[in-house]
Amino acid sequence: MAEDLLAYLARALVDDPSEVSVEAFDEEDGTTVLELRVAEGDLGQVIGRRGRTVNALRAVMRACATKQGGRVLVDVVD
Repeated sequence: MAEDLLAYLARALVDDPSEVSVEAFDEEDGTTVLELRVAEGDLGQVIGRRGRTVNALRAVMRACATKQGGRVLVDVVD
């Protein structure tokens, strides 16, 4: 569920939505790590000025995970 939401939000931000992919990994402490990959040219659009866009994405994903009783971290991978 969280992977789908992150991919949906990221696709709305980038110029090349076909290059968006999200991989989920569970850590030992129960935290889910979501790795977001986008095209190299779209990296700046996902991060935003001073990281505001990626911080907003992280806040939305944290709220989603908290509602479901979990923890989530979002990493943007080059």
